[in-house]
Amino acid sequence: MDIIIGTHRLLSQDIRFKDLGLVIIDEEQRFGVEHKNRLLQFRLTADVMTLSATPIPRTLHMSMLGLRDISSLTIAPADRRAIVTEVISYNETRVKLAIIREMNRNGQTFYLHNRVGDIQAVAAEVKRLVPDARVIVGHGQMGAHEMEEVMLKFTRRQADVLVCTTIIESGIDIPTANTILIDNADRFGLADLHQLRGRVGRYKHRAYCYLMLSPDRPVTDKAIKRLRAIEQYNMLGAGFKIAMRDLEIRGAGNILGAEQSGHIAAVGYDMYCQLLEQAAKRLRRERVVEPTQTHLELHASGQLPKSYISSDKFRMEAYRRLSRAVSMEEFTAVISDLTDAYGKPPPPAQLFIDLLEIRLAAALLDVDALNLQGPDLIFRTPSPKALLEVLEGAPGRVSLIDETTIYFRPPTNYLQPIGTLLAILRKLLVRPQRAPGRC
Repeated sequence: MDIIIGTHRLLSQDIRFKDLGLVIIDEEQRFGVEHKNRLLQFRLTADVMTLSATPIPRTLHMSMLGLRDISSLTIAPADRRAIVTEVISYNETRVKLAIIREMNRNGQTFYLHNRVGDIQAVAAEVKRLVPDARVIVGHGQMGAHEMEEVMLKFTRRQADVLVCTTIIESGIDIPTANTILIDNADRFGLADLHQLRGRVGRYKHRAYCYLMLSPDRPVTDKAIKRLRAIEQYNMLGAGFKIAMRDLEIRGAGNILGAEQSGHIAAVGYDMYCQLLEQAAKRLRRERVVEPTQTHLELHASGQLPKSYISSDKFRMEAYRRLSRAVSMEEFTAVISDLTDAYGKPPPPAQLFIDLLEIRLAAALLDVDALNLQGPDLIFRTPSPKALLEVLEGAPGRVSLIDETTIYFRPPTNYLQPIGTLLAILRKLLVRPQRAPGRC
């Protein structure tokens, strides 16, 4: 055979393939760590493509770091409309009106209650609220033939309301079902809620999703974040944004272990991301630029004052973005964003930006240290050839002291205030980045 379509069974140890070339995994978020370890064995001989509306945080994080390629499809089918999503406390009147409205436009309703033990009681309550509705029940503990009969009855429009568990989460495409009520929505994850909401609105009609909370139980802080995210991102093609929000809430997990969520507490999340990104670049034989490793002694200091960026949070974010830039293009983009948001930088901020730009340009030229001693600039670099070519074309005197040290003395008329000297340095160091074939 050329193509085989199957379930997790295909990942069993007793299944062997003669010449496997391509593996396509649908609903990737439903595969556990053991299954993914088995997929890693396939990667040695085959290409693997995974599909998911809401990838788990670890998978998404690996894609963002460049360990995996990622492609996002955001164009919805023709005539598809965004699903109206609302978080509400359980209210009999709202439930009744939602079901009646759907029945009045010849539609059907999913009522999701994820506890088999009292699902029949919930169905009876729905029947009490809307006596004219035809209510049926479906859950995973039913026999295969019984469950098939329930779903056929619903798809043939012989029922108005399907009271069910999360068994409907995947693979259900019923164009006439355009309202879903989810009981105890705070107990579901973001990916679950997004998948369940996707069971309605499969055609051109406006669909409605009600996330109902129990009035007798407090909602945790993380559940509040999840519900706010699912309510906010209700536009078409929002799966990627929801997955990103899930990454922020749950953490990225450990790509070398079994944890699919959680932060790397030992070294800190940002440090972990930097180390992982650098390792990925080395594996791809790309150059790793680390501006923070370049030492500057220019007898000058600057800062982003509170008068420029009043919010402590946004000021720290600006510091982080400026220090993390690893290319002149990225650095220029950050400066442009800051100028658009807060206006022209004041002198202390401009001096700080100049110093960071010099340090970045020096790192791109493999300069380990840059000192200002009297009128002389001292460059220490393991590979001085490229830097010598630049400095020899500049006004001033250049001296190669040893294999790693270059002295550069600008003309006397250049030694004006420190800001002017920094501007001269910046131009000297940035120039190679604009010439093709350098760095």
